[in-house]
Order: sequence, then C-alpha cells, then structure tokens
Amino acid sequence: MAGSTPASPIGEAAGGRKPVSTSPWAEAWRRFKRHRLALASLWLLALLSLVVLLGPLVYQVGINDIDFTARMKGPSGAHPLGTDDLGRDLLARMLYGGRISLAVGFAAMFTGILIGIVIGAIAGISRGWVDTVLMWVTDLFLSLPTLPVLLLLIFFFRDALKSVFGPEVGIFLLIVLVIGGLSWMPVARLVRAQFFSLREKEFVEAARALGASTPRVVVRHILPNALGPVIVAATIDVAAAIILESTLSFLGLGFPPDIPTWGRLLFDAKDYLDIAMHWSMFPGLAIFVTVLAISFIGDGLRDALDPRRVM
Repeated sequence: MAGSTPASPIGEAAGGRKPVSTSPWAEAWRRFKRHRLALASLWLLALLSLVVLLGPLVYQVGINDIDFTARMKGPSGAHPLGTDDLGRDLLARMLYGGRISLAVGFAAMFTGILIGIVIGAIAGISRGWVDTVLMWVTDLFLSLPTLPVLLLLIFFFRDALKSVFGPEVGIFLLIVLVIGGLSWMPVARLVRAQFFSLREKEFVEAARALGASTPRVVVRHILPNALGPVIVAATIDVAAAIILESTLSFLGLGFPPDIPTWGRLLFDAKDYLDIAMHWSMFPGLAIFVTVLAISFIGDGLRDALDPRRVM
C-alpha cells in the first residue's frame, strides 16, 4: 500500500534491540546465581581462601613462637583465637594450616578428576576389550577400603618421599597422590556414561562425516559436553579430600607435628578438650564451614548445569 512503511522485525518492534544470545556457560552462571545458598557459599569460600593466603602477611605472628606464660589461654586481644599447650598462637597456626588443607583438597581433586576423565574417556570412546578391562580395573579400585589403604600406603612410602623432597613437600605429594589415586573411580564411570550418551549424537556424527579424527571428536565435541556432571563431582571430591587429610592428620599419619594443618590441630587438642575447648573448636569449625560451603556450591552447580531444570 502506498505510503505504508515495511513491518519491523520482532526484535526491533520490542524496543529496537536485537535478541541477545548467551553462551551455555553464561546461562549456567545465571542459573547458579539464582541459588542463593550456593552463591553465598562461593563468596564465603573465596573469602576464606583469601584470608588463609593473605592473612599471614597481615597477622605476622610466628607459628612456633612459644609463650609459656600464655599456655592454653582462651581468645583475647593478644591472641584472638587463644593459644595451645605451649603458648603458640592458634590464629597464626590456623592461617598457616588452612593453606595446606585447602591446597591438599584442590590438588587431590584435580589429580582424581584428571585420572577419571582420561580413563572414562578412553573407556567411553572405545569398544570391546579396552572398555571391559578399564571398567574391571575401576571396579577393582572401588572394592578397596579407602582409609585402610590410605594408612598402609602412607606408612610404607612417607619416609622415602620425606628423604627425597623434604618433610613438608614429600608428605604433601604423598597425600595428594594417594587421595587422588583412590578417588577417580566415580568420575571415570560418570565420564564413560556421558560418552556413551553423546557419541551417537548428531553433532558427533556430523564431525566424523567432515573427517574429524577420533581425538579431535573427543576433545572438541564430546568432552566439553560431558564436563557438567564432572564439575559437580569435583566439588564433592574437594570436600572429601579435606576430610581425609584431616582424618590422616588426626590419626597422626599426616603432616609432621610442626606443620599445623587443621586436622593436626585437632589431633593435638584431643587431650585437652575439658580445659581448652577453644583449641579444638576453631579448627573443627573451619573444617565444617569449608566442607559445608563446598557442598552448597556443588548443589548450585548441579542445578545450574542440569539442562532439564528450569530456573
């Protein structure tokens, strides 16, 4: 019709703006932010990590400074979290030990996740005897009792690693490798199941039809789409590794006595619960808060990365 103007596109008619496309990770972050407990836990974990990393630079009290006149004193202005049986400042020791406890948790998680992804991906993309053998090995490791095996391996190998790498680095490597080496099995099974589901999808078939090699199909197409459940499992592994390290230190088989991890502080305080409750309360509270925050983050990631959940 003369004098009429052409109809504008829907996006422009709705306000003159084109529809904004978001990436899957941006959409997952939007979903994650709707989980208030998970978002608060993420900020809490970031704050806790920042405190244990930068705290010793601000609170410059030696972890082995002895003051017999302040033995087993409660929280005060001079010692905000109190002191132990030798008068050593608990805040300084907790800040130092928090670095080690968090480092063990994240390093063991990365070790277990890496092993699980490799084994699960090989089993998921292979057919026949390779998948059978890898799953047989996975079932074998799943049948092992975790804590007794941990204690046995640390008992046999800690002296050798301490003599090569030193007491702190040697025990750190041993604990990380042992915990990571005994936690990869659920991730391997998870990745394998994801690969079975994804390897017959249309986009994978299209990549193969275009001449993509098997490693390229795995790395560029299947694995990125299988990482959602793996990220959720990673949060569980961090919490489990922190608890296992604390258990080993509490049993006296973790780090040496002069390295105050949170679990070691609990071990040292166990004989003084009736007269110095603060000594065990603050390390136990730190472990509890850290593990709880990581668990809530895992819940938020599970909801955010689930494509069937509408938020």
